Amino acid sequence: MSNNKAAIGFIGLGNMGGHMAGHLLAAGHPLFVFNRSRQRAAELISRGAQWCASPGEVASRVQVVITMVGYPHDVEQVYLGENGILANAHKALLIDMTTSSPELAVRIAAAADKTGCRSVDAPVSGGDIGARDAKLSIMVGGSQAAFDEALPILQLMGANIVLQGGPGAGQHTKMCNQIVIASTIMGVSEGLAYAKKSGLDPATVLKSIGGGAASGFQLTVMGGKMIAGDFAPGFFIEHFIKDLGIALAEAQRMQLDLPGLTLARKLFQGLAEQGMARLGTQSLIKHYGG
Repeated sequence: MSNNKAAIGFIGLGNMGGHMAGHLLAAGHPLFVFNRSRQRAAELISRGAQWCASPGEVASRVQVVITMVGYPHDVEQVYLGENGILANAHKALLIDMTTSSPELAVRIAAAADKTGCRSVDAPVSGGDIGARDAKLSIMVGGSQAAFDEALPILQLMGANIVLQGGPGAGQHTKMCNQIVIASTIMGVSEGLAYAKKSGLDPATVLKSIGGGAASGFQLTVMGGKMIAGDFAPGFFIEHFIKDLGIALAEAQRMQLDLPGLTLARKLFQGLAEQGMARLGTQSLIKHYGG
């Protein structure tokens, strides 16, 4: 098939998914959408997207299905459920962009092969800003042929797209990403807490250290939000806890001790228990009195 103007289904229109689907629509692809809350789809529908009543209906009407849902159990239900994607897709290309379980990605790929579909796991990094600006980093697992087929579509949503290996490899790479962020955002929070406690102006400190070896997105962007008291979610704490849980389970399965990951999950879980699960990850500064 040609991906040029392929009909695309998009399931999951949250903070990131809505922007990502919008880029596909803007590029001229017929777009079929489903979300648990139809209200989330209203803007896309006003631009020409067609609403579907279920994931199965989406799959039955398109050549490409993209998913960006919440948790691994959502991914499993959407793909493998009784009225899910694989029960209704017709030799489609399946692209799961949810951060999910590597083992589940392998199972979906095997099930897709049996139905004549092609599947890639393609989780992303870049948050709502990267989704809005079509500059996501996309980490892909799957066959070379499936990747080549998916690439023109992924390029409408991201700027750094790399095939990491076979099924599940994209999810493992996303775990690496989340592990790095987990300890980095702890370091940013602790550095800014130290600045404040020592009597420095954190914003002035950021001007200095933001241009040195400590520089990076977590410091300059998320650190700036911490200083400004902006805790609006680009990425929800509750979703980060989910990701860190997957990473920790995989690390334990591989008998790999990652104390930074373990501590970060504990700290974020503590914030969630205090009612902050729907705030952004920069809210970790609150643990340190920020």
